[in-house]
Amino acid sequence: MRTTKIMSLAVLGALALSPAAFAQDAGTTSADTASGKHFAVVGGVTLLQPKSGPADGIDKFDGGPAPTVSASYYFTDNVAVELWGAADKFNHRVRANGGKVGTVEQQPLALSAQYHFGAADNVFRPFVGAGYYESNFSNEKIDGLDASGDHVGLRTAKGAIGTVGVDMNINSTWFARADARYMHARPELSVAGAGTGEKLKLDPWTVGFGIGARF
Repeated sequence: MRTTKIMSLAVLGALALSPAAFAQDAGTTSADTASGKHFAVVGGVTLLQPKSGPADGIDKFDGGPAPTVSASYYFTDNVAVELWGAADKFNHRVRANGGKVGTVEQQPLALSAQYHFGAADNVFRPFVGAGYYESNFSNEKIDGLDASGDHVGLRTAKGAIGTVGVDMNINSTWFARADARYMHARPELSVAGAGTGEKLKLDPWTVGFGIGARF
């Protein structure tokens, strides 16, 4: 319910900005265009959901929301490179045998190349991207997974990330964004600081909503 409320507020905020932005756009000259602008920043909220049954003995890592930000450089109106990451940590409850056995946090950061379809001033501009990411895990409190009671941790996840999304232009500067991302995440479990060789198949999807500006 909390996640739904956060996403709803993000969408409503985008819609609330639209009338004022379009009204402002009506008073500008025809030379006012999104074309040729090289930088863009986006802030929003993202829900991250790992897959179920990531390893033997672990049923699920619950998903959760976190604020995210991105900065892009456009080489052309269609080709860009994006740095995207979580401004705060995603918090996950770890479940095994039908109950909670602990919590863990993670904070991903990704660098991707993107292709944005259509003209820069189109109202809707879908885009796709692919790149590399790393996600650091911290504050692991899942020691009950090991019979010895030693500290159980997760090593940094690294791998490929894919992105699909769409921008809705409000005017030549402002736009709303919705996107989905997939991360190939196989972090290794460690016990008492030593690697175990066992990797979790987390492979999370994310769904995000935000507001951006280009300049």
